[in-house]
Amino acid sequence: MSLRLGDEAPDFTAETTQGPIRFHEWIGEGWAILFSHPKDFTPVCTTELGYMARLKPEFDKRNTKVLGLSVDSVSDHDRWSRDIEETQGYRLNYPLIGDSELKVAKLYDMIHPNASGDAKSRTAADNATVRSVFVIGPDKKIKLMLTYPMSTGRNFDELLRVVDSIQLTARHKVATPVNWKPGEDVIIVPAVSDEEARAKFPDGWKAPKPYLRIVPQPR
Repeated sequence: MSLRLGDEAPDFTAETTQGPIRFHEWIGEGWAILFSHPKDFTPVCTTELGYMARLKPEFDKRNTKVLGLSVDSVSDHDRWSRDIEETQGYRLNYPLIGDSELKVAKLYDMIHPNASGDAKSRTAADNATVRSVFVIGPDKKIKLMLTYPMSTGRNFDELLRVVDSIQLTARHKVATPVNWKPGEDVIIVPAVSDEEARAKFPDGWKAPKPYLRIVPQPR
């Protein structure tokens, strides 16, 4: 079954490098990022896992937990983590799911449902589509989905920007324009009437068109 934005993120239990988790319970009342990798000891993913460890304090500030997944065992993850720290300069500081039976990858439609075989016998090319990012809100609904090719490292600075944007929308009913950066002007969403907007934004707004109401980013 294909997942779409706004769907409830499928719940699951899994073993991780920080012990067993039940996903929805682990998320709690905050936000979460689930990002996946096709295979341990692969070059692009090694750089990604290290950079995410570097960025994790920024996600912590945003009440956003980070959870990785790779289609290998937890024991392999533990060995890989030493390579990541050695080459990237950052120790893994978030859990990494062991998904050697492909259960979570299939649950999140990240791999063909008929994929099978022991993880050790599968190559990264076999698992090529397991290369996704999901942002999940406190309501356990999927807010963002991204899937990258294996050869392209994901832009986790952009992921941080997206989390800022989504959280602004959740708190203030504003959207962010093209290439927006935190601190720049935002747009009042169309679902907010002018009457409601006057109450929320008493200093008013710029409106080059009636549907394009621009205000400073709420603090």
